[in-house]
Amino acid sequence: MDKKNSNAFIYATIVAMGGFLFGLDAVLISGTLDFLKTEFGLSSLEVGTAASAPALGVLIALPFAGWISDRFGRKKAILLVAILYLVSALGSAFAPSFEFLVAARFLGGLAFSSITLASMYIGEIAPPVWRGKLVSMTQINIVIGLSGAYFVNYFILDLAKSDAAWVSRYAIDSQTWRWMLGAEVPFALLWFFLLFRIPESPYWLVLRNRLEDAKKTLRRIYDEDKIEPHITEMRESLEKSTGGGSIGAQFKEIFSSPMRLTLIIAFTIAIAQQATGINAILVYAPTVFQQLGGGENAAFSQAVWVGLTALVFTVFGLLLVDKIGRRPLIIGGLIWVVLSLGISSYAFKQARYTFSSDDFAELSKNVAEEKTEFDGLDRLNALVDVEYQSDIEFKDAIAEVLGEKDAETHQNMLVEKSLNMNATLVLVCILSVVAAFHISIGPLMWVLFSEIFPISIRGLAIPLFAIISSLINWVVQQFFPWQLENQGMSGIFLTYGAVVAVGLVVLFFTLRETKGMTIEEIQAAFRS
Repeated sequence: MDKKNSNAFIYATIVAMGGFLFGLDAVLISGTLDFLKTEFGLSSLEVGTAASAPALGVLIALPFAGWISDRFGRKKAILLVAILYLVSALGSAFAPSFEFLVAARFLGGLAFSSITLASMYIGEIAPPVWRGKLVSMTQINIVIGLSGAYFVNYFILDLAKSDAAWVSRYAIDSQTWRWMLGAEVPFALLWFFLLFRIPESPYWLVLRNRLEDAKKTLRRIYDEDKIEPHITEMRESLEKSTGGGSIGAQFKEIFSSPMRLTLIIAFTIAIAQQATGINAILVYAPTVFQQLGGGENAAFSQAVWVGLTALVFTVFGLLLVDKIGRRPLIIGGLIWVVLSLGISSYAFKQARYTFSSDDFAELSKNVAEEKTEFDGLDRLNALVDVEYQSDIEFKDAIAEVLGEKDAETHQNMLVEKSLNMNATLVLVCILSVVAAFHISIGPLMWVLFSEIFPISIRGLAIPLFAIISSLINWVVQQFFPWQLENQGMSGIFLTYGAVVAVGLVVLFFTLRETKGMTIEEIQAAFRS
């Protein structure tokens, strides 16, 4: 790697750190919820509000992120995001009230627009041969941030249980949740100062007719003989674009006839990416794995494999995107997802639930020896040696026998004892979905978004389709518990698989390869 390629790599690495903060911020809250409930006397609904506040923030921020990046520049927009992360982390750590905490978390959600801004900036700064790898770095940073948050929470919790005098002196034991949320501060501060090293995007400079400044930036990442041709390509691309300045004109171009193919591809990918159910798996991983009958401890240990799988296959995707190409990875990855979801759905469909007399005897013994708390054990006699055809049927029977409150308490234990299915196959298939997502459509959606939109509308188009993806993500997360109660795991996986299959068919006939092409060449190919 020569110096100029090295510069592009350094700039992309710095900007991609926004993905790390995204992952860190999204997951650190998971370790604090019980502490927050005690600290502020929160109801379950209020706990959910504290956890989900960033989801609302990002939906509001995305449209403004594009306008700010077009008006003031990509670099200033990313610096603003770093400030939001820092203020949000400090506000969350020192929050004097529940309302203050929610407001601080909301600010963190505004900063989640760093993902779209990062893909936009890196796509514009990276040489064509490196673009796929460098844009994908944001995704791998997200995964590292997600994994890192669990380790940070575990480390702080472990410290809180220590008898060391300095632990009490710094209130780690009594204010554990504040230290967990405050752990983001040094990373946000580091990112803020590193961002001063990056140059402004040459594409934005050309858009603003600052050609000499654009050439100065390009000299850091291109050889001198490539600068003038590249400037010419960017200007020609801008002249062909009708988007211009106003938001109305940009919307008009996005939905214009020449953009039809780009619009279909972007819309399909935005829906298909989240329709894989990836965030239901990531957010509800312990719940998902408890449906396999392994119990709570096994569920949490299996959830660790989700993080490891995501990390490994994101690295593979990073290495392969500029070798194999975008189209083969996306089409192959979606086929992989559909097959994995289909097999999982079939496996749950074949599952049977029978609470045998031996299970009842074992449970009675544990209760007698006070290994298990279970009031009114005799009520379970109605379930003994009855075969149930689905998880929904079995859970309904438990609720009818025990009542909803006791059913919620004992349901996972009864499922663990009664389930007869190929749990290993389903576990492999779920991890397979995670792998397929992270090697293909997960990171590559952002790669394509950074390539297929003209300069003049990119600041609006990328956030626009990110909003569509975020809305589908919200729907998946919001309704997963309802689906679990009303459809069961077989129905959930079947629904995900069906939607992804439709997206696969659309992309099979529309998606073109962009590997190694300049952004101008890509747009010419998509418009032709």
